[in-house]
Amino acid sequence: MTSEEKRVYLLLKAVIFHYHGLDEQEKLDLEAATKRLEASEEFKWAMEFIDKDQVTAFDRARAFLNDIIGDYPRNKRIELINMVWESNNLKGYVTEMEATAMIRLARDWNVEKELVDLVLK
Repeated sequence: MTSEEKRVYLLLKAVIFHYHGLDEQEKLDLEAATKRLEASEEFKWAMEFIDKDQVTAFDRARAFLNDIIGDYPRNKRIELINMVWESNNLKGYVTEMEATAMIRLARDWNVEKELVDLVLK
């Protein structure tokens, strides 16, 4: 995985987690992903991106991700939206705010149907 892909992965995961406020389980999941990907610099970058302005973090991340992910193959876009859905399900539920954020991203990336199919499973 390239450094850019690690940034995309960790920013996507972190911005969805921060959408409603990062809880302890989500923090542990981010730390585990960072360790697994050997991506401490990319994690630091993602946290700085969010901390710059938490109120606008999702919209800024959405614009940033759309510029990059728009060029990704369809299966990679599906994989990313699946990852963030599965990560949110680790705590046993997905909030309405998180679901809305994921739907907006899935729509941007033309994988909304795939996200709906995943939710219905």
